[in-house]
Amino acid sequence: MTAATDNPPAALNFAEPGLKWNNSFARLGPDFYTELQPQPMPSPYWMGRNQALARELGLGDHWLESSEALAALTGNQVLAGSHPLASVYSGHQFGMWAGQLGDGRALLLGEIQTSQGPQEIQLKGAGSTPYSRMGDGRAVLRSSIREFLCSEAMHGLGIPTTRALCVTGSDALVRREEMETAAVVTRTAPSFIRFGHFEHFSYSGQQTQLKMLADYVIDRFYPACREAKQPYAALLEAVSERTAHLMAAWQAVGFCHGVMNTDNMSILGLTIDYGPFQFLDAFDPAHICNHSDTQGRYAYNRQPNIAYWNLFCLGQALLPLIDDQDQALAALESYKTVFPKALEAKMRNKLGLSDEQPQDKQLIENTFRLLASNKVDYTIFWRRLSGFTPQSGHEPVRDLFFDQESFTTWAQQYSERIGQEDPAPRADLMLKNNPKFVLRNHLGEEAIRAAKLKDFSGIHTLLTVLQTPFAEHPDHEHLADFPPDWAASIEISCSS
Repeated sequence: MTAATDNPPAALNFAEPGLKWNNSFARLGPDFYTELQPQPMPSPYWMGRNQALARELGLGDHWLESSEALAALTGNQVLAGSHPLASVYSGHQFGMWAGQLGDGRALLLGEIQTSQGPQEIQLKGAGSTPYSRMGDGRAVLRSSIREFLCSEAMHGLGIPTTRALCVTGSDALVRREEMETAAVVTRTAPSFIRFGHFEHFSYSGQQTQLKMLADYVIDRFYPACREAKQPYAALLEAVSERTAHLMAAWQAVGFCHGVMNTDNMSILGLTIDYGPFQFLDAFDPAHICNHSDTQGRYAYNRQPNIAYWNLFCLGQALLPLIDDQDQALAALESYKTVFPKALEAKMRNKLGLSDEQPQDKQLIENTFRLLASNKVDYTIFWRRLSGFTPQSGHEPVRDLFFDQESFTTWAQQYSERIGQEDPAPRADLMLKNNPKFVLRNHLGEEAIRAAKLKDFSGIHTLLTVLQTPFAEHPDHEHLADFPPDWAASIEISCSS
């Protein structure tokens, strides 16, 4: 699947000293990808840069400020040592088999060695590929800003995720529901391999390639599985457990992904492909953040079960290598065990419970039920609760509820549970687990509107705050406010 483009960008020899490319995915061979060059964009400009991540990658303090970096990370030049390619995969979308998909607007530049281990660098929006399915391969300003900010917000929250190095823009126009300007996000991860990569080779009967891919993932990311009696079943179990922990993290912080197709599920248990995501405002377990999800398949309260459904699809894809359906099912069972325990542990931390008691599960269920019946703002509730004590008047928390009688009943139950604990470490535990700042939809929308006018200060401010979301940031209190009324009218779809 090798292709060449006319007049490809020239190789850029500028690179940071010591930057070492490995490109291990490229060594799997042409069955796994198409080689091609990024498609340049006219007159690119910076919209957001993540200097902290640049330092982690070993790029130095000044490289991300250079014209060379701007050219390379927009796709106008190719970094020397990189190996640009678009990978092929398949997948289930909204529960239906969609057949071959692939990197329709993403281009993997290659893999570099860092102090954090190997990291792949990928351009999202760098032009069409053989997998674009009649699309233009571009990303638009609004979706690119949202991904840039949210991937770093999730990292700040301690949730496994791809990262974002920068976002660049251009006045080049692309058509979605309307004409919009183009942008490119540079994102990083140890690997961008998805469940759909395995589905592609399994469904097409390419068992040699399926085994090559599984061996590659085991050897690089799950070496302990190689010691198991059945390494591929061990891989499925390990991925199931990582996915369970990821879902617990999403549910605890009130994050909705919006499009949990199997091609959007990371084999490393990372949050990947930020499109119609949303952090909950008013707590509604059945909330649907994706305007394209007319059946509510990916509603907030369905995410844990959808994750298991996707893992089942991965198990089916790996079955030719496991060759024992019962063993594959047994590997998947780990998800059902790990997820509820992981979620309960996270909720105990949010409630400030340092040890596990038999009544905790009921308290957690009652808390969710109370929040749902009163449609309480999820993030603000938990942050205010961090200052709750049995002796306090509880007004900051009580004021969030229209049914104050139900709150009083719950508060009595909660007070009894925490009454024997030292309040100082409990408050510290809660402040470290209940963020003050999340990327609410209206905050992203305000930054996008300003960016369309070439004002990128909102992006810079949000990045700074969201990288440390548990801190107070007294100069930015407004970013922790209740959403304005107009926020409820924001519609985010798969094109977002």
